[in-house]
Amino acid sequence: MTDRPTTDRRTTGAGRTAGPRTTAAPVTGHLTSDDLRRRALDALTTARERTAHLTGCVDDHDLTAQHSPLMSPLVWDLAHIGNQEEQWLLRTVGGREALRPEIDSVYDAFEHPRAVRPTLPLLAPAEARRYASDVRGRVLDILAATELEGRPLVDSAFAFGMIAQHEQQHDETMLITHQLRTGPAVLTAPEPPRGSAAGLPPEVLVPGGPFTMGTSTEPWALDNERPAHRRTVPAFFLDTVPVTCGAYLAFIEDGGYRDPRWWAPEGFGQIRQHGITAPLFWRHEGGQWLRRRFGVSEPVPLDEPVLHVSWYEADAYARWAGRRLPTEAEWEKAARHDEDAGRSRRYPWGDDDPTPGHANLGQRHLRPAPAGSYPRGASPLGVHQLIGDVWEWTSSDFLPYPGFTAFPYREYSEVFFGSAHKVLRGGSFGVDAVACRGTFRNWDLPVRRQIFAGFRTARDAGEAPGGHA
Repeated sequence: MTDRPTTDRRTTGAGRTAGPRTTAAPVTGHLTSDDLRRRALDALTTARERTAHLTGCVDDHDLTAQHSPLMSPLVWDLAHIGNQEEQWLLRTVGGREALRPEIDSVYDAFEHPRAVRPTLPLLAPAEARRYASDVRGRVLDILAATELEGRPLVDSAFAFGMIAQHEQQHDETMLITHQLRTGPAVLTAPEPPRGSAAGLPPEVLVPGGPFTMGTSTEPWALDNERPAHRRTVPAFFLDTVPVTCGAYLAFIEDGGYRDPRWWAPEGFGQIRQHGITAPLFWRHEGGQWLRRRFGVSEPVPLDEPVLHVSWYEADAYARWAGRRLPTEAEWEKAARHDEDAGRSRRYPWGDDDPTPGHANLGQRHLRPAPAGSYPRGASPLGVHQLIGDVWEWTSSDFLPYPGFTAFPYREYSEVFFGSAHKVLRGGSFGVDAVACRGTFRNWDLPVRRQIFAGFRTARDAGEAPGGHA
């Protein structure tokens, strides 16, 4: 449901088809109805507070402007959030009369590409805020009154969790828009904790063998994360931490962007066509590398995970380093499998929800933390920062799991399956914990650079280290 890349997936409302499909029910967890209501209320409230912050820190001109053809005007996201909530929770779950059926088409992400949305008859900022607030007030009444069992869409408060995730995913999209906008900084946040990768091994051996991938028990997991199934991967080595800006700079300075040996042909064509010579928002000036981050110009921090690179750039670096990108299955095994317990965890550190000590999530900070931060969030094998900081490109195409069934509608995932999209894992500093877990799958086109994406590299266990890194 995230609109975070540029393909506007996961945002089609219930009214787009004859009704939401309910062929695959989420599995009920072990929480009481009161617990589930509190969880849903907290998730919805947290998301709305963030939405208000992202749309309230700029004036109406910035809200209605299109800061990049890759992104919607912020005011479109705001009203779209309210419209999705109205369609799914007010109308479908609550059975209430539609408030604004005439705007459904305007805020249908599949009907209108981002580049044309400024031309639509959008709600003005004040009206969009009133609309979203009016919907939310009615939805809270529905949450209080709805039995959270007996219907697939509401079992374990799934629909409420789905909408909370949808709003947080649009919040991350709006944060990307803030990064793309020009002008003075309007967002502030404290610096992340300063960890260090010194003393950590450069790579970790992940033993071969079977493990459980995906989930059949996470109550708010989305359809593409399901069902749980067994996968077997051969032994491989994985970077202990994500590739840093300093490591990536070595690739740049070795002529990596000029050497077609490292690039997929279509990727090399892309960087040649657009004159790309470094990650997005980097520039070389006065003998040093600088980057623009939310309106602030600063030296590129060499110890942070590299950010704003496409899949093609990540793949080229891995080839230059004599390595490769991990597959999606390899990433998930490294992130979730507990060899001693013989099971897959919810998160690298265990089954508990993330805390500020585990991972850099939720826009708590406006940048990735240095490599080696969050040691409490490491996996059983000692792989660090698998959750938060930067989305990590994998080598895998976005494909369904065995036994996949679309729920609650095909346009959420199914229409995107195929070789056009690559899978990203792990979340970023801009994604909220409600929309990030060890099984969560993100996907995007391999050319995309504005998203908060980085990567780490892998190699087969039988291969010797090589390359330039």
